[in-house]
Amino acid sequence: MTTSTALLVADLTGVAVFAASGASAAVAKRLDLFGVVFVGFVAALGGGIFRDLAIDEVPPLAFADWRYATTAGVTAVAVFWLHPQLARLRTTVLVLDAAGLALFTVTGTLKALDAQVPAVGACVIGMLTAIGGGLGRDLLTAEIPVVLRREIYAVAALVGAIAVALLDSLRQADTAWLTAAAVLVFVLRLVALRRRWSAPVATLRPPKTGVRGPRG
Repeated sequence: MTTSTALLVADLTGVAVFAASGASAAVAKRLDLFGVVFVGFVAALGGGIFRDLAIDEVPPLAFADWRYATTAGVTAVAVFWLHPQLARLRTTVLVLDAAGLALFTVTGTLKALDAQVPAVGACVIGMLTAIGGGLGRDLLTAEIPVVLRREIYAVAALVGAIAVALLDSLRQADTAWLTAAAVLVFVLRLVALRRRWSAPVATLRPPKTGVRGPRG
């Protein structure tokens, strides 16, 4: 399997995974079939659309290649009809979401690097490719985006993007090493979930309520 074919397979797998995640969230919010498919589409392709616009690839692959939209739509419809079985598989959904995060981190960073984006910018684009769909999903379903919560999510994607950029600079960005980078993101996300790792949050101090008496 060539690198381009491997990237296509990884991209479409990520699309299916995030479409399932988005559709599941929409079903939980009691949206109709169109709403489920729309949220699934945004979750699956939102990050990729941002990536393509950022690297000036117009039209984005989500619109230029029928396989992307078809994969997202078919997956979302399948989730709509099979949701009673999927509702009992919360752990499976979290694992799939972690897999999608890993796959999109790698493909997004690589495409940015191939477009001659400097390493720092490519890492940012790779991270946003991975988290963009989830951000859109959460906003559409009236949830606080997971990337803004305490969970290790965007940080895992950023670590993976940095790993891909380093591999590219060392001329080691072959299928085996890129797979290792994806596994790094996947494992980091799952371990963070299991051990409840979180980023620090600001400590809010209660306002002072004491009233000073008159001087004299």
